[in-house]
Amino acid sequence: MRVSSLLLAVFVAVGCTGPSPSGAQTPAPSAPASPEVLAVVNGAPITDADLRKAAGLELARVEEQLYQLRKDQLDGLIALRLFEAEAKRRGITPQQLEETEVVAKAGVVTEPEVDAFIEANRARIRGDVTQLRPQVRDFLQTQKREQRRTAVIDGLRTAATIDVRLAAPAPFRAEVDIAGAPVRGDAAALVTIIEYSDFHCPFCRRVQPTLAALLDRYKGKVRLVYKHLPLDQLHPNARRVSEASYCAGKQEKFWAFHDAVYADTSSDASEATLTRYATTAGLDAAAFTACLAAPEAREAVARDLAQGEALGLSSTPGFFVNGREVRGAQPIEAFTAIIDEELRGARR
Repeated sequence: MRVSSLLLAVFVAVGCTGPSPSGAQTPAPSAPASPEVLAVVNGAPITDADLRKAAGLELARVEEQLYQLRKDQLDGLIALRLFEAEAKRRGITPQQLEETEVVAKAGVVTEPEVDAFIEANRARIRGDVTQLRPQVRDFLQTQKREQRRTAVIDGLRTAATIDVRLAAPAPFRAEVDIAGAPVRGDAAALVTIIEYSDFHCPFCRRVQPTLAALLDRYKGKVRLVYKHLPLDQLHPNARRVSEASYCAGKQEKFWAFHDAVYADTSSDASEATLTRYATTAGLDAAAFTACLAAPEAREAVARDLAQGEALGLSSTPGFFVNGREVRGAQPIEAFTAIIDEELRGARR
């Protein structure tokens, strides 16, 4: 069962005007009222567009969370109505329908299933496994019933006439400066994935095969752009690696250096380690060393970092697919859903 994680909804009240006193006249407005104007300061309007420019990504996140909460609750209400209607059609109570169609048909968890779960999760299980077996059994039993309940509801939904009118919010598209950033894939691709990453972030390393698979699946249609977002507090050596990768890019070998770094699981940025990456990438050693000593690499990485923070990014990896945010090391399906939608829109 999916559990909503929405914790916040924001309501902004601009003001209410009551009826004018008897005999009084309402002053004529200084400018035509507009739903786009949210406030007027000394005669100068602040519009919804101004607000979106200042906090568009944060607002989009809250709006998406609010939509997801409403969608989850709506799906729950639809399921309840369908369940009640089916019970009425059979002449039984919803509780009886639950017993016959969900509890009875979900099956009982077996000991081999408990053993298999424990074995698959042994690295994360702490404590006496014997004492945990009842908890594991209860968890698996609940899971079985939820899966069976979902199957029943899906069948009822298929047979019913349902007109869902809840509209998803329009996707927010962040404006990201990618001038001079490394690009992998066709430069003329219809879809651009911008990756904000930290070379020492394990989740950034984990998502690399997904990105490679996307470039292969959508060859010629998707390009990948890399932006630096080293998290100094978590990974104090990552910024130096980002600077070194920038120097590799000056020799047109950013991606070779990038791949060498992510192929390594260390969080080292010593001269020996950076030299090893540079050798693997086939860099000119003297030019690489000179670049690292100059301020240009530090300034370039600092610009990326400032741009990422201005966008509201505080964790890695962070992605923008044609400006639409994807947070974290998501499975490939999270990317393909947006990419396919963007390609359909481009064809239209």
